[in-house]
Amino acid sequence: MGHANISRRSFTAGLAGAGALALGTFGIAGCSNEGGAGSVGSGAADKTYKIGILQLTQHSALDAANEGFIAALDDSGIAYEPDQQNASNDQNACQTIAQTFANDGCDLILAIATPAAQAAVAATGDIPIIGTAITDFAASGLVDSNDAPGGNLTGTSDMNPVADQIALLEELVPEAAHVGLLFCTAESNSEIQIAMAEEELDAAGIGHERFTVSSSNEIQSVVETMVGQVDVIYTPTDNTIAAAMTQVADIANEAGVPTICGEVGMVEAGGLASVSINYYELGYRAGEMAVEILTEGANPAEMPIETMSAEECDLVYNQATADEIGVDVSMLADEGGEDVSA
Repeated sequence: MGHANISRRSFTAGLAGAGALALGTFGIAGCSNEGGAGSVGSGAADKTYKIGILQLTQHSALDAANEGFIAALDDSGIAYEPDQQNASNDQNACQTIAQTFANDGCDLILAIATPAAQAAVAATGDIPIIGTAITDFAASGLVDSNDAPGGNLTGTSDMNPVADQIALLEELVPEAAHVGLLFCTAESNSEIQIAMAEEELDAAGIGHERFTVSSSNEIQSVVETMVGQVDVIYTPTDNTIAAAMTQVADIANEAGVPTICGEVGMVEAGGLASVSINYYELGYRAGEMAVEILTEGANPAEMPIETMSAEECDLVYNQATADEIGVDVSMLADEGGEDVSA
């Protein structure tokens, strides 16, 4: 992500009200040193930590979270051996990788995205797990509560500023009467965000309809159907859609249908705009939490899930897309937004 390394931000502990809402081909190598080790700090010179990193799939948001996590470990000065594994959006692969990490006795596991975290929790109740790029830990059954996780997992949430994203939709497409909500039904994080979007659209008196896919194979046909029926598309931080966002944008933009997205990588891929979580920052804070656990004895059970507020998110837009579909986004530049078009 070209603009990921922006200034560090503070995070807010807990997810207020959220609980009420209903790198390539993977291989198994244990916690071996595949990615190099961080520099050794004076307080950790006698310990090299084995860290298993399980990423659900490869797309810019999850990649940025991974990069932020590694940067935090490097900045801490600890010595570590990372084992980077990517499950290619395959739940069975997630389970196999997580079990290998558990069997190999990793000191800590990073799980990037909800299915990866679910697999890690199922594989071990003893090894500390940090989750990131997960919308609602409690609603996904990963923790007892977001304020008091209660087990061996904690982390950083990408709970989206959905209300701000819908307000952005209204600002850019004020004439919109029917919004298409695009997401994958296999992702619980998307269900949560879609329910929030529906509530906001209802309050604004804007009609909406769900358009769902169960896998990436269905995206083209579903989006081709959508563009003939809706005025604008809204899609949340859905991993399946994000990985195929270029395909979504190609179809929507050719039809002149704006797409309001859940995160910046989707805008870079051709979406129109977003109020976006910064996934590098999200991963960096997850790395800081990992260091607290490894070097200070912090207990994941007592570490609240952390999230970013809307004020800490990034207003982004794609000027090239706006020009292609004929939408005026000049007001976003005036509001401090960033053009992320290539």
